[in-house]
Amino acid sequence: MTLTKDNKQATKRNRYSVLSSFYNFSINTGLPSLNNPCSTTVIKKIFKRPPPIQWQIVDKDTIDEIIFRTTNKRNRLMLELMARGGMRVGEVLELTPDDIQEYSLVIMFHGKSWEG
Repeated sequence: MTLTKDNKQATKRNRYSVLSSFYNFSINTGLPSLNNPCSTTVIKKIFKRPPPIQWQIVDKDTIDEIIFRTTNKRNRLMLELMARGGMRVGEVLELTPDDIQEYSLVIMFHGKSWEG
């Protein structure tokens, strides 16, 4: 089919989904006798979505143990900010001494401050 030739599988699945939705819309709104050519077993199997990837979540006790066993102050602070503050590695690495005001962090987002 020229509609999906030389395209990635995700693009093919997306086009199949759009085409199937179009046929279902047409059938539901005025052409009940029309058969959806996208609903055959073979075509459904070809464009089947892969199973989602399940991330393994590390429990809180393991995170605490990793943080408490870290002896380097810099690394421990980074782990604390990521685990407790919900910050990403890039955000932690971009922090400067100017972001610290007394005992709190003040981070600027598009000109607005956020205290944590």
